[in-house]
Amino acid sequence: QVHLVESGGGLVQPGGSVRLSCTASGSTLDSIAIAWFRQAPGKEREGISCIRGSDGRTYLAETAKGRFTISRDNAKNTVDIRMDNLKPEDTAVYYCAIKSYGPGCPAPWEAQKWYTHWGQGTQVTVSS
Repeated sequence: QVHLVESGGGLVQPGGSVRLSCTASGSTLDSIAIAWFRQAPGKEREGISCIRGSDGRTYLAETAKGRFTISRDNAKNTVDIRMDNLKPEDTAVYYCAIKSYGPGCPAPWEAQKWYTHWGQGTQVTVSS
């Protein structure tokens, strides 16, 4: 049974940074695709980034380009997302999700239906 746990959320000032981690148990993350999503109050969940299992290729949403970086630490069995220059509109619950079949990010990688396991989420609040 795969279990995902997100950590690292909290209150951040505008312009600040935060690093979220997704830790897995019951599965190794080094050969599968992992994505980060977020859901802001009153909005639908949206994809932020995906990292491919085969070669580490990454995909980023337009809102994340230039500010967010997804990375994998195989030794720790985690996938992190570092978020810089945070804005109030980045306030959301952030989720990690895995596609347990095959290493590639799905097409389109933002579509939630492709992901087989989800964490419970971690809150990030950007406010002064």
